[in-house]
Amino acid sequence: MTRITADWITNPATQAVCRALAVDGAQVLFVGGCVRNTLMGLAASDIDIATDSEPDLVMELARAAGIKPIPTGYDHGTVTLVSGGVTHEVTTFRKDIATDGRRAVVAFSTDIHEDAARRDFTMNALYARADGTVIDPLGGMPDLMARRVRFIGAASDRIKEDYLRSLRYFRFHAWYGDADAGFDPDALAAIASNLDGLEQLSRERVGSEVLKLLGASDPAPSVAAMRSTGVLGRILEGLDDRALAPLIHIELENRADPEPIRRLAALGDPGDSLRLSRAQVKRLGVLRNAATGGMPPLELGYRLKRDAARDAMMLRCALFEQPWDNGIDSVIETGANARFPVRADDLMPEFQGPALGAKLAELETQWVASAFALTKADLLS
Repeated sequence: MTRITADWITNPATQAVCRALAVDGAQVLFVGGCVRNTLMGLAASDIDIATDSEPDLVMELARAAGIKPIPTGYDHGTVTLVSGGVTHEVTTFRKDIATDGRRAVVAFSTDIHEDAARRDFTMNALYARADGTVIDPLGGMPDLMARRVRFIGAASDRIKEDYLRSLRYFRFHAWYGDADAGFDPDALAAIASNLDGLEQLSRERVGSEVLKLLGASDPAPSVAAMRSTGVLGRILEGLDDRALAPLIHIELENRADPEPIRRLAALGDPGDSLRLSRAQVKRLGVLRNAATGGMPPLELGYRLKRDAARDAMMLRCALFEQPWDNGIDSVIETGANARFPVRADDLMPEFQGPALGAKLAELETQWVASAFALTKADLLS
């Protein structure tokens, strides 16, 4: 019998939720990412609980125990319980009644097998009791231990229930799969056979999934598989992943943390294919322009400051298949620390308004071209 142990499961606040819901023999089971990640020795970020009690009863029991219930997804069976400052998403067992490729019509269930069968991958259909005892209704444990991402039942059926699962497959493989073992051929065949369904997905859902994928330590094999199955061309038409693996190699050389926008920039400009935030769109444009332009590292450091300049140079090396020069960092640092010695009041009252701005820009250009060697006196003489 397998049992998980972790601080989150023994937390008194979480155990209080379990005790509050476990009345009259009710099933109260941890499920999904918290169980999966703990079994894999990874941190668990979210605590999801499945129960055979319906939402009204969950809220009633929570209030009786002094736990605040929030009906965050009440119609779909989800109630958020906040205990000791810890958020717990509690969802009633469900079964699918109808699906359209984007959302499902569900009915509540008391059968854990029905609840497990509607999930996406076998590694996500693992449950655990309050004492950590693992329950594996669909036999997903061997897949998890082998780091094998496998659809529950027929892959094509699972994909047609929600076409986002095609993208989730690649994301989960990047985060949890065994890169050496490769991809499940049945999964890839099913994904390649259901490309048209991707057009039903909103840009927000696609964008969120792509950025999560690109945040993995090495998403390059998954993105390459997306290309070979036709997925990449459907969701990011015209983008190319050839620079992604070189960029990741350069990141490792520089001990740079995974950063999704930097990696998206290596693929190209997605245009409006993804619903990105304004800040993300701005950063993407800055990185692409800096990487593909001719501005030298010293000026990049001055214009963009250290982190953005370093990202742009890593991206440039990847795009143009150039090796990373270890001296680039010190050059960027020099630029980032440089301070233009001339101020507006140094030029007044001789220059005013637009003429003042133009003169400052002219002098700054001269100063940058001199590699910051020109002094204030030189510039004003």
